[in-house]
Amino acid sequence: MKNLPIGTYTFKGIVEHDCLYVDKTEEIYKLLENGNQTKYFFLSRPRRFGKSLLVTTLEELFLGNKELFKDLWIYDKIDFKKYPVIKLTMNDLLYSEGIDGFKISLLDQVNDIYKKYNLKLEVKDHKIAFKNLIRELSKIEKVVILIDEYDKPITEFIEEKETADKMRRVLKEFYETIKANDEYLHFVFLTGVSKFSKISIFSTLNNLTDITIDKRFSKIVGIDEKQLYTYFKDRIKILAKKEDSSEKILKLELKKWYNGYSWDGKNFIYNPHSLLSLFEKNEIENYWFKTGTPTFLIKMIKEHNIDVKKLERSVLSEEDFDSFEVDNMNVYALLFQTGYLTIKEVIKTGFEKEYVLSYPNKEVRDSFLKFILNDFVGKQLDNDLSINEMVRKLKANDLEALRDIFKSIFGTIAVKMQPNTSTTLYDRELYYHTIFYLIFMLIGSKIKAEVSTSNGFIDAVVETSTHIYIFEFKMTNATAGIKQIKDKKYPESYISSNKEIVLVGVSFDSENKNIKEWKNVLYDKKKSNVSSLNKKLKNNLK
Repeated sequence: MKNLPIGTYTFKGIVEHDCLYVDKTEEIYKLLENGNQTKYFFLSRPRRFGKSLLVTTLEELFLGNKELFKDLWIYDKIDFKKYPVIKLTMNDLLYSEGIDGFKISLLDQVNDIYKKYNLKLEVKDHKIAFKNLIRELSKIEKVVILIDEYDKPITEFIEEKETADKMRRVLKEFYETIKANDEYLHFVFLTGVSKFSKISIFSTLNNLTDITIDKRFSKIVGIDEKQLYTYFKDRIKILAKKEDSSEKILKLELKKWYNGYSWDGKNFIYNPHSLLSLFEKNEIENYWFKTGTPTFLIKMIKEHNIDVKKLERSVLSEEDFDSFEVDNMNVYALLFQTGYLTIKEVIKTGFEKEYVLSYPNKEVRDSFLKFILNDFVGKQLDNDLSINEMVRKLKANDLEALRDIFKSIFGTIAVKMQPNTSTTLYDRELYYHTIFYLIFMLIGSKIKAEVSTSNGFIDAVVETSTHIYIFEFKMTNATAGIKQIKDKKYPESYISSNKEIVLVGVSFDSENKNIKEWKNVLYDKKKSNVSSLNKKLKNNLK
């Protein structure tokens, strides 16, 4: 087995150190072929997903370093013509000293390219230096520009809107240089997380091709299932043996944990960072989520009053992916761009498309929901919340014990985190409802929130191997919840199941900030309208 490229992020470094490289050159070839129609490309992908490796692979291709590709698909497919390359990596710049520090470090990075081509930097302005560099290098051959994480200067200050907007203007002026020097350019490729429409690269380049959700390039980064089973087959055997599992069962577990990312709703990709970390440590656990905390995203969810129960199966139009600005963010698009949601399905209506989003996999879903839950209650619940105990109580259908655990959780929530009596009844109900939803999702139960029926919306449906629990949450009393379930005939949707149906009414006390009442009622299927109708139909058939 080749060494895993842990800590090695450049294509050249991976090849020279004989590390494992998952061949993406056939996908890259499609990009180069498309360059006959346009020379400007943009790709958005979440962090730690292989964007930097892609950029350095393109760099070596355009530098004509053919021997680095001798064992890869593309080796005999192109002529490896040599071009001067300007590669800028915005992740490597200085941000601790604000905009001025950024400008200086950007100029330094441009100057490094001057030195690489034995040119002398004669100006101290980063924009003019960039323009002059393009024109000087074009005397050799038309220039290739590769910019990795183009939006890092904005996202670095995303919580400081004034600074972020100033940085956007700085970048706008800098990237205008690209458009102004079009005649000197052969190929331009930018990567990033978010597409800020007011940046000049997007607002002035009419022929820019955004390949983010283009199905032709859905697998240009990341690892698909075939590649996983081919490149990591020996490591899968080792891990299966270590876990005392069959390879078949282990593969299903890996799929559940790390697969599920998609940009076209058809091709589903494994997170490369998670897989490499997994096989290095030989342990199935959370890897990608640990590389960054979604504090800002949680803040955005709260500011925009996003109902977290509706993040799964949320729907965006194609325009939503393009309407991203510092002062006007689409939270769902932001969650997609940052990798917390992904495209699970594309629905076509005529010539229009809608994109159904959901969590990519168990790694992201569980970690993100846990982070939201901790934020909602204002503290870490890891030590207080016994997920295993809740699972045991639910499997045993011991609702009284489950109720007591919930009460202990609500009892630890800081008062400042809870809605006060001045908020609307709906908002107070929603707050407690959300905590229930998050906990049930984390314990792995089959839960559906706000289930639509012909008579209204069920607050939550929880299903075990033997029971179906229909929950209704109220700020008044538990009896009102039970009554609504019966009046709206919610159980009739589940009559065909062989499982017991239990109606659960839960009410909250605004003053005590906890559960006030919890009532369980076993539903009598025999007395239901549906059962009576079925009996009548059977008699008629006889």
